[in-house]
Amino acid sequence: MAPAEVLRQVRRIEVRTRRLVDSRFAGEYRSLFKGQGMEFAEVREYQPGDEVRSIDWNVSARMGRPFVKRYVEERELTIMLVIDMSGSSRFGTRAHFKHELAIEMAGVLALAATRNNDRVGLLMFSDRVEHALPARKGRKHALRLIRDLMTTSPVGRGTSVAVAVDRLMRLLPHRSVVFFASDFLADDLEKPLARLAQRHDVIAVTLEDPSERVLPDIGPARLQDPESGEVIEIDTSHPSVRAAFAKQVGAEDTLRRKLFGRLGLDEIVVHTEHGYVDALLSFFRARTRRPHGAVRTGPRGAMGDAAGTAAPVRAPIAPVSVADQRSR
Repeated sequence: MAPAEVLRQVRRIEVRTRRLVDSRFAGEYRSLFKGQGMEFAEVREYQPGDEVRSIDWNVSARMGRPFVKRYVEERELTIMLVIDMSGSSRFGTRAHFKHELAIEMAGVLALAATRNNDRVGLLMFSDRVEHALPARKGRKHALRLIRDLMTTSPVGRGTSVAVAVDRLMRLLPHRSVVFFASDFLADDLEKPLARLAQRHDVIAVTLEDPSERVLPDIGPARLQDPESGEVIEIDTSHPSVRAAFAKQVGAEDTLRRKLFGRLGLDEIVVHTEHGYVDALLSFFRARTRRPHGAVRTGPRGAMGDAAGTAAPVRAPIAPVSVADQRSR
């Protein structure tokens, strides 16, 4: 896109996402991400209602009357937005592709972080790091981040979570909040995600499309893997094919939920049919209420068990042609 058109689109996204931030997300975001500690502010004279445990006994002894220590919340956080730009994420059969939902959600989170004076950064990846923007503060930086989200054209088609995590570990020297948006249709998930979760607060944003959940009943079809390019021919109407597809989807869901539960990762399921707004709000509220453990929000309900093993999963298949000439 030409620079003027880029600026207009950035401005449109800022206006649309700012409304969401101002009306629905700001309070939820702040109540959830409260900072990483307390910073000493001052010593002042005791007032009725102050907690006894906040009394500074040394100062009180010198002054002959009680004084208390005051602390303020260390508000500053680092939020890192990670977006999967692989071939399988650039797929969708509704109003948006999966990666487009992730991009708009990242814009909302970037503005919410900026409003709360947090640092925010960006990493976009496929089977390589497509783009990385170190975390900084300020509206100008957030608008640059949104521009980069819109204009970065991926080179790779595959998915490597390990490559993304390697770069993240270098970009984030201190504990940060990482929103990791992907369809997680890869076979290298457990070790890199475990490594990332040991140091950072990782929130998995799982991107889904209805055609990945239920095989479209369109008869004989030729389908292509968007990452490997492999082409297969199947009869999508055959009962055994449909049953096998449904069984595999269910098994992969269970494996992913168990993996995230075992690693202690929260999960937000973002669906191209339902969008991200309600799922993100539900996540903020559920995580604020939870006493312990991971939470899972999205169109399919609560978090599953927290045990199990991870295994390779399928990539979505995009139609090349079908017998009755219908195509995506």
